[in-house]
This record gives sequence, C-alpha cells and structure tokens, in this order.
Amino acid sequence: MQRRTLLTAATLVAFAALPAVAQTATTRIVVPFAPGGPIDTTVRVLAEQVRATLGNVVVENRPGGGGNIGVDAVARAAPDGLTLGIATTASHGINPWLFARLPYDPAKDFAPITQMLRVPNVVVINAETAQRLGIGTLADLIRYAKAHPARLNYGSGGNGSAGHLAGEMLKAQAGIFAVHIPYGGGAPAQLALLSGQVDFNIDNLATAAPNIRAGKLKALAVTTAQRAGVMPDVPTVAETLPGFEIDTWWGLIAPAGTPREKVQQLNAAFVAALNAPEVKARFAALMAEPAPSTPEQFDAFMQRERAKYERLVRLSGAKVD
Repeated sequence: MQRRTLLTAATLVAFAALPAVAQTATTRIVVPFAPGGPIDTTVRVLAEQVRATLGNVVVENRPGGGGNIGVDAVARAAPDGLTLGIATTASHGINPWLFARLPYDPAKDFAPITQMLRVPNVVVINAETAQRLGIGTLADLIRYAKAHPARLNYGSGGNGSAGHLAGEMLKAQAGIFAVHIPYGGGAPAQLALLSGQVDFNIDNLATAAPNIRAGKLKALAVTTAQRAGVMPDVPTVAETLPGFEIDTWWGLIAPAGTPREKVQQLNAAFVAALNAPEVKARFAALMAEPAPSTPEQFDAFMQRERAKYERLVRLSGAKVD
C-alpha cells in the first residue's frame, strides 16, 4: 500500500514537471465591428481555414468608435503573435484624418501581416431617375451635372464615410457639383436612393448588387482600377476619369514588436488560406476579392491609402471631435 502511494506521488510530480507548452495556445482575432457583417463573416471563414496550421483560433468582436475601440485593443496587446486584429479602410485610411484624436497610431502601433480582401464600390443611380434624366453611363451623369449645377444630389452613410469621400473624389475629378446628403448609416442611405430621395450613391457592391440585379438601381461604374469579376459588363470610373481608384479593403495586423518570424508564419498561413479555392468561392458570394500580400506590400499600401484619404477628408471638410 505504501509502495502504491509512493508511485502515485512520483507520477503526480512527473506530470507537474511537464512543460506548459504541451497545451496549444489560442490565437485571437479582434474584429472591430459587430458580428454578422462582411468583415466579421470573412474573418470567421479564414479563422476556420487556418486552424489546421495555427491551432485554436477564436474571433472576438469589439465594436464601437468607428472601429477605433477594437483596433486600439490590438495595439495594446502583448506582441506575441497570439492577438491579431483587422485594419480597415476606416481605421487605417480615413479615421487618422477624420477624428481629432485617435487612441492608436496607425503607422507605428502595428505589424502588418497581409491584406485580406477588397470589395469594389459602385456608382449607382435610381433606375427611374436614370430613365427620366436620360442617364445611362457615368459620362451621361457628368454631362447632366455640368449642364444642371447643384441639381443632382447623392447620399452616404454619414459625413466622413467611405461613400461620402468617394463622392467628393468623383466630384473633384469630374469637375461637377452635387449636393451631399448624409444619413445615419449605409442602410438608410440605400433606402433613400431606392425611394428616389437622392439621385445616386457610391455604395459597396455587395450591398448594391441585389437591387442592381432586380433592376431597381442602375450600375454606372465600379470604383476599382479593374472591372469587377462578378459584374464584368460594368465599366470602371477610371475608363471615364483616368486614375480614379477607391474601394473597401481590410487586412490582418498584429501589435508592433511582434517577432519577425512570427509575422512570417502568420503571413504564410493566411496567404495560403486566401488562395484556397474553397475560400475564394465563399468570398465570391460576398463580392469580395482576395488580395493576399507580403507584410511589406500591405504596409506600403496602407501608407498610400492614408495619403489619399488625408486629401479627401480635407476636401470634404468632415471632422469628428
């Protein structure tokens, strides 16, 4: 009996001496928006895909502050590669110029991993308005606006939103004036367009596509440099206004100071996931195009986006105190 007790005690000591790394660490991806949106949905698809490589991966939603709360949580996390976050057009392009103060520095507080996805925006006009005014193309819209200054208006999800800034960019490059009408979010802005309260919007293609296909909205042009694979017959704005390019994007980041080898490991895992045929098929249904990159490419891309949106925010005059 005493021998059995001694063996049991020895066994317990041996188990206690096993290294802690025997338990797989969990990777956390902080999404700075509420569950159910396109960013949250695509992150969950990728989290599922990389589990075979990275082990347990969980998605944590930290909405609020136009994305700033969740992004700041990532900036403050330990740089061990176990807390990741999502950089977006808003958090790393628009918000640095829109908000009087940010709790994080988009250029210094993060280690870029890879751009994930891009979703084209599209210039859409109410179908009945298009027929009544004889507007069938973007060139028609520009001609009408020049001939009837301030007659057209456009809606957006709010001052400083991506749709607002894209509208200001269009006005500046086309040399036209259209009245901006801000709404309390993308959904009310779309309803205003469908009801004819506003003439045109620059909306996310994923959001606008069902009404385009139903014939309620007419797509005049997509805002990306190339035509969208899901609607190849819709021309780009750049075909009428050379150099015009603006879209919605998001990508993966880690806290600054994350070891280089860990960044490369994460990049390899997520780039492989983005290139997987089954993942591409799921994203195509959301009108989202995978845009895998190296950490250096994603860093350079975000620098260019900040420079672009600095000009656009100043042009729009939008501010959040």
